[in-house]
Amino acid sequence: MSTLSHPPTHAEEERRPWIRLLTREGFTFLAIFAMWIAVAVTAVWGGTMVFSSNDGNSTTLPSVAAVALFAFLGTWAGFRHGLDRGNEPD
Repeated sequence: MSTLSHPPTHAEEERRPWIRLLTREGFTFLAIFAMWIAVAVTAVWGGTMVFSSNDGNSTTLPSVAAVALFAFLGTWAGFRHGLDRGNEPD
């Protein structure tokens, strides 16, 4: 009789494929996906931003421009730090 416990088999992972999302890469993917879903929703149902100056000039931009800018920066940071394997032990 063996007293050592064995690691779980791959059959357990195959039954529950969502278990692969519970990794650092999985959470990074979900965060980036959610950011770009927010961009898509804002593009369809978002309003506009109106900037007016004192001399009567005004500028109108769709609000998706700001959301896309921050989603781009978040995607860049997510890939840069969320998928970085440099500091993790093997």
